[in-house]
Amino acid sequence: MMTSRERVRSTLAFSQPDRAPRDLWVLPYVSLFRKAELDALLDRYPIDFGRPELSPGSDDQDLQKLSRPGTYTDEWGSVWQVGEPGVIGEVKHPVLENWDHLPHFRPPREFLHSRDWEYINRACEASEKFMTSGVCARPFERLQFLRGTENLYIDLAYDTAEVRTLIAMVHEYYLEDVAQWARSNVDAVALMDDWGSNTALLISPDMWRALFKPLYKAYCDIIHAAGKFVFFHSDGNIEAIYGDLIEAGVDALNSQLFCMNIEELGRKYRGRVTFWGEIDRQQILPYGTTQDVRNAVLRVRTALDNGKGGVIAQCEWGKDNSSENVQAVFDAWR
Repeated sequence: MMTSRERVRSTLAFSQPDRAPRDLWVLPYVSLFRKAELDALLDRYPIDFGRPELSPGSDDQDLQKLSRPGTYTDEWGSVWQVGEPGVIGEVKHPVLENWDHLPHFRPPREFLHSRDWEYINRACEASEKFMTSGVCARPFERLQFLRGTENLYIDLAYDTAEVRTLIAMVHEYYLEDVAQWARSNVDAVALMDDWGSNTALLISPDMWRALFKPLYKAYCDIIHAAGKFVFFHSDGNIEAIYGDLIEAGVDALNSQLFCMNIEELGRKYRGRVTFWGEIDRQQILPYGTTQDVRNAVLRVRTALDNGKGGVIAQCEWGKDNSSENVQAVFDAWR
């Protein structure tokens, strides 16, 4: 019987793990208001992944920000609005909405330096789970949080000097962030940026390759040099850059498979990357039957699972998902 850490490592190496590792992403609403259901499911199906807190109690503090409607200011200075308890809000007042503030703006390096690395490393050493960092580098999303999404798309379209300066500033910050995690005792460093709509990439693939692929390549190089794995999440239809992310060095890729041609992804990339989930959370998990869920898992396994590894049994549990449908995911993988 493999430990969780051994199981995930075997999966990433395509060396026939004893089963597909399990991973469950629990959105704040479920953690806050459906804890009994969550605990029951985790008791039945223990998860193979873990994530250390940045300091004792910090996860609880973050969760409380979302426990009721209101506003809060993130560490970069942008103001978020939480409109519904337990549901992640959105930026309403980006700190750099006006470029006049750019000359005086500095990333919050004090946030990086406030982490309790002894506490983090002890948590990793004490666990048999495969430990990943909390999400660190997310340059595209951070740019949106700093400028506002509409402003950023205009900036990118006109390729302004200001946006180039801001990209460089954000990237420098994330290089330090990634390097810190790479020196820690985690098994993998997690990156993310949501790059797709339901049908296509949010910017042109050529612009993405020119501006953002080099950033991810730099992060992956740091992580691999430290002997760690790279886990990457991106929502939407990202078929146009799937191969690019693998070329940049991503070892495990979490994507919305049901926005894309799953079978074609399997034909192109099975054996080249570990598919880190998922199961359709737009339609099937919230609105489907348990049989619909089992059929969805079967489709994923048929396209991506050749029995050698390279697949992770992952799904996301959101506010509108029944516990029965989430359990059906792991029943089907078993």
